[in-house]
Amino acid sequence: MTSPASGDDYAPIPRSALGPALNDQGYYVGRVERNLYYVTDGVYQSAFLTTPDGVVVFDAPPSIGHNLRRAVDQITAAEGMPNTVTHLVYSHHHADHGGAAFLFDGDVTRIGHEETRRLLLRDGDPARPVPEVTFADRYTLEVGGERVELAWHGPNHSPDNIYIHFPGHDTLMFIDVVNAGWVPIYNLNLSEDVIGYMGAPAIALSYPWTHFICGHLGRLATRDDVAVHQQYIADIEASAREALASVDPVPFLMHYGENIWAGGAAAFDAVTERAAAPVIAKYTGVLAAADVEVFTRTTTFAILQSSRLDRGPSGPVHP
Repeated sequence: MTSPASGDDYAPIPRSALGPALNDQGYYVGRVERNLYYVTDGVYQSAFLTTPDGVVVFDAPPSIGHNLRRAVDQITAAEGMPNTVTHLVYSHHHADHGGAAFLFDGDVTRIGHEETRRLLLRDGDPARPVPEVTFADRYTLEVGGERVELAWHGPNHSPDNIYIHFPGHDTLMFIDVVNAGWVPIYNLNLSEDVIGYMGAPAIALSYPWTHFICGHLGRLATRDDVAVHQQYIADIEASAREALASVDPVPFLMHYGENIWAGGAAAFDAVTERAAAPVIAKYTGVLAAADVEVFTRTTTFAILQSSRLDRGPSGPVHP
């Protein structure tokens, strides 16, 4: 067993990457704009909209859990608004963002992409009740005089991950692609579609917004955060292409002889290391956890594999 690394083993976290302090119950609730609020436990984020006709909740991460209910009660009491949750919107089907949805029972209308419904029916998780209202491409939710635009622009982090736009609040909620001030964790935030993930920030920036609810960590994101994320991913892609073109796999394959998979693993490790190293150096001190090398390396590995498999060519054609 190895001992956990101490905080001194990594570069200091840029202060700009950190969110507000949590209260004694372990959460922070803050106004985004007007009657739109976000809730965080420092790792996950949810949001809710207060209206004269009730509260609309957007995602219910289990790590926030009952604190989401406490945040709703805290704000609605201060505003003199009803605290009844009438609608719950799933950003996508993953349990880490929706696993506390069961806390809001009763006459709650659940909304999600049609693929979210299919996947939740497949998963059979009682903590994530299946949405009754679904859509294919776009859906407009109107509650208490407020309007929210939901849209699906293709797979990215997951097959069903949607864009949630609050046009009256100058805000976009889009989960698990950009981390405000931080690098993505393993494999582009554990994303399923590399090409979709890489293209998603440009779609997000095509919307008009100032505030960005990204689903993770403590603070809201900005347009600059999205731009830095795009550059980080673009640098990885460029570095991966250079490494794929310059590292010769033959010596690795010859070294391991009949064990072709061992030779292939060594070759891909060498390509990944070559591609990731300059990106890690460039972004250490710029994006938090850039020097937690496994994050950039696994993201680099995913992008370089997509470069050769999705973009092509995978390699020279045998004569």
